[in-house]
Formats: sequence, structure tokens, C-alpha cells
Amino acid sequence: MGTTKTEIFTEEQNKLAVQLKAIAHPARIAILQEIIRANACICGDLVEELGLAQATISQHLKELKNAGLIQGTIEGVSVCYCIEPKAWNTLQAELNGLFGSYKDPNGCC
Repeated sequence: MGTTKTEIFTEEQNKLAVQLKAIAHPARIAILQEIIRANACICGDLVEELGLAQATISQHLKELKNAGLIQGTIEGVSVCYCIEPKAWNTLQAELNGLFGSYKDPNGCC
């Protein structure tokens, strides 16, 4: 199996790939939807809402945080997570630009 040659791609392309990889799991999409719905969320609430194990939720939260899509603050023994606004807005702009750049060539393939 070959290795990924990330150095041949732009910083923006690599960052977008990392973020999209982080959300490319149905549990992570559900987590993001819950965080957005609640406008902040404690991990325990996610366990109750999604019906997944605490360890599973924690692993998914870690991936989303490592990709920069969410941020967390410690409140006692719990961590409260929310969307990282700058990263979220950048991701939205990148995807809008990508999808908006396509023009139907009328008859390709």
C-alpha cells in the first residue's frame, strides 16, 4: 500500500481533507448535529441522546476536536463541547467554493 503524499497538496487541501475525514462517520455527524441543536453539549448528554457508549462518544469527540471542528471547556469533572466557529465557517466556505465551482458541461460522459 502506498503512502499519502500530503506534501504535494496545498495546506488548504490537506486541512479540508482532515476535516472531511473527521466528519465522514455517521456517529460524528450525529454528534455535530446534537452539539449544534443544543448550542453546547456535555459528553454525558451525548451518551443519553445517541445511545452510544461513553468511550465511543469520547473517541469521536477526540477526532472532531483534533480536526479543529469542535472545542471543549472543562467544567468540574465534565467537558462541555461546542462548535469551533472559525473552523466551521472556513469549512462551510471551502465546501461552498468547491461545490459552487462546478458548471454542468451539458453532455460530459
